[in-house]
Amino acid sequence: MGYALIADVGATKVRVAVGTDEGKFVVKVEEDTDKADEPMALSRQLKRMFYKALEESGVELEAIDGIGIGSAGPLKDGCIVGSPNMAHKGRIPIVDPISSEFGKRTWLENDCNTAVHGERHYGAGRDTGNLVYITFSTGIGGGAYVDGHLLLGKDGNAVEIGHIIIDFEGNLVCGCGRRGHWEAYCSGNNIPRSASFVISRWMEEGVFKDLDLNGYMAKVRNPSFSSRELYEDAKAGDPVALKIVEWIGRLNAIGISNVVSCYDPDLVTCGGSIALNNPELLMDPMMRYIDEYMFNRMPSITITPLGDEIVLYGALALVFHPIRR
Repeated sequence: MGYALIADVGATKVRVAVGTDEGKFVVKVEEDTDKADEPMALSRQLKRMFYKALEESGVELEAIDGIGIGSAGPLKDGCIVGSPNMAHKGRIPIVDPISSEFGKRTWLENDCNTAVHGERHYGAGRDTGNLVYITFSTGIGGGAYVDGHLLLGKDGNAVEIGHIIIDFEGNLVCGCGRRGHWEAYCSGNNIPRSASFVISRWMEEGVFKDLDLNGYMAKVRNPSFSSRELYEDAKAGDPVALKIVEWIGRLNAIGISNVVSCYDPDLVTCGGSIALNNPELLMDPMMRYIDEYMFNRMPSITITPLGDEIVLYGALALVFHPIRR
């Protein structure tokens, strides 16, 4: 049996594991992502967590075949470079410090490329060569297989679909600093600002006068308000929250239709904390509007069966099913 050290590096959490070539996890370790604004903080955290996982698993370092890491991007030359969602905005080395520390070949890929690679080898995409994975989480990202080939691009960032333009007026600014991006409206980080924007628009337009828009605006503008709170309110039946979720669903329908126009997949799987914690509230409004925007034949669109471990599965696949370049 083969073993690998694997990691899922996100803006909010870092998870590492010892896994097997059969897609089993021996042990998993999770921590909040180090928020220090300096370049080596993240690699130090990964080293410490990898050693902890090895100790808890009982697997010797000599038995490890390689190290696979899926990380929020953008990525270049084994580093995270200028990520809008990481504390340090400059160059964050990953591959060199990890491979030097452990003496193992280390693969680093964009987290969504890693996730779709995991979906292809361990999840719902095992029987298709045309597959897109989309994460709705802190940010929005994606990975795509077309005709059995994982799309990577010159720096491994070919499917940065969170930065698709869904609003040419550019009313909201994305974390990357550009305007009108899908992520600026529908990602976990940006939904509070998005909610404030759309309530303001409704108030200007004089629509939904039967709803307490002023009351919910006060709630949205509280600095502690989060996307989690919005979805909890919607689950509880709050009428303003439900209207906002419906509006977000239309925007997600536009985003996914753009993705399908670009990559023409047979299957689209959705993951990330927003999708996994609120599957009906994500999927139902989106599917109500998607026919208005879809040009290519409709693919199957579903929640990933790999859940919040999809990037870890992909990191396993990086080691045991290396990407063809």
